[in-house]
Amino acid sequence: MKIEQQIQNYIAEQSEPKRSEMLELHQRILKSLPDCKLWFLDGKNEENKVVTNPNIGYGVHMIKYADGKTKEFYQIGMSANTTGISIYIMTFSDKNTFPQPMVVKWVKPALPDIVSNSRV
Repeated sequence: MKIEQQIQNYIAEQSEPKRSEMLELHQRILKSLPDCKLWFLDGKNEENKVVTNPNIGYGVHMIKYADGKTKEFYQIGMSANTTGISIYIMTFSDKNTFPQPMVVKWVKPALPDIVSNSRV
């Protein structure tokens, strides 16, 4: 199954209002970062055991470990949990990741309105 379909299925299986809020956030992130790499992590390890909540990822971030090894991972992540939605933002190595600085303005308790200065 393609990543886009896994993401849509994951969002669709959430209860309301979380489903609508995740879908709106997903669409806003894609509008702000239209060419970003998409990720879907199902939360299972190599033994197919659930170890975390599934999460959706956007963009690419290189994680550098103490031993010098690197690993590609997402730069922004979103995950449903029992009390709401978690958003993960990894360190940005440069200031050119977004075309313009992004502003997060809270418009309702669970959903930030992500607005790029150049794309209102």
